[in-house]
Amino acid sequence: MNCKRLADHTEAAAKELGISYELYKVSNMAAITGFGIQRTPALIVDGKIVVQGRVPSVDELMSMLAQQMA
Repeated sequence: MNCKRLADHTEAAAKELGISYELYKVSNMAAITGFGIQRTPALIVDGKIVVQGRVPSVDELMSMLAQQMA
């Protein structure tokens, strides 16, 4: 449930910022831990963990994504 909410919030934030993106959902635990993620849901942008273990608001995600683009 939280993974879907994070995906929905991230999509809304990216659309609001006009960012072109590809979203991949990873559910294999070995792959998840291989990324260094310890808690789900998590969001990785350009190979960097941006958030894990919670679902930020759309506004907070917009701020995070804007920082990643800078």
